[in-house]
Amino acid sequence: MLRITTLNLNGIRSAVKKGVLRWMADADADMVCVQELKAQEDDLTDEMRAPNGCQGWFHPAQKKGYSGVGLYSRRAPDRVTVGIGSPEFDAEGRYVRADWGKLSVISVYLPSGSSSPERQEAKFRFMEQFYPHLAALRAEGREMIICGDWNIAHQEIDLKNWKSNRNNSGFLPEERAWLSRVFDAQGWVDVYRRLHPDVTGDAYTWWSNRGQAWAKNVGWRIDYQIATPGIAAQALRAMVYKAHRFSDHAPLTIDYDWVA
Repeated sequence: MLRITTLNLNGIRSAVKKGVLRWMADADADMVCVQELKAQEDDLTDEMRAPNGCQGWFHPAQKKGYSGVGLYSRRAPDRVTVGIGSPEFDAEGRYVRADWGKLSVISVYLPSGSSSPERQEAKFRFMEQFYPHLAALRAEGREMIICGDWNIAHQEIDLKNWKSNRNNSGFLPEERAWLSRVFDAQGWVDVYRRLHPDVTGDAYTWWSNRGQAWAKNVGWRIDYQIATPGIAAQALRAMVYKAHRFSDHAPLTIDYDWVA
């Protein structure tokens, strides 16, 4: 069995103080993809770099305290690649890929457009550049799992207040249509939805820090494991962990009948 977890940390130093590394040890994942490090390489302690017998590979942002992704694994990969070849977005630390044999696992962090119209335009630019990159990945013919915070709720069942968010970043018609094309035109599979096509509240992975969103489960499902059809068909179970909070996101773990 192959167990993979994805989690937006909203700051690795903050999440470590809240016990995320101890939880990772207990969760016993083979690979853990993390996003929003908000840390530079020099900020990472030895424990953050190699926790619990794992080794980490990272793509920090050039800007301090911003973005950044990482990928932990028990076994060293054959190859690690950072960035998608975009000067604008590679500087923001949004992509790290690791290859093992016929399998690739990717940690990705799509931009959020909620802070300003300028950032929404940047999000659209990323989507425009990332779409052909996704097509190129499919053309490689490998099995791949892309884990991360995609900052898009795909369907109405993927967020609590969908009616009032139709004009808000993360649920815009253009964003949802783009993600539909990723699935329908390119053939990528939303693994959680393959296993749980109708689940609503238990599927949420992010809650605003405003108001009582967490207490009332007013959440969004914006963290995904999106895979090629072959390995997606081998998914056995998916779990969103909510017993303890490490950030404003919850870890999504999926088990696959696969040996990397």
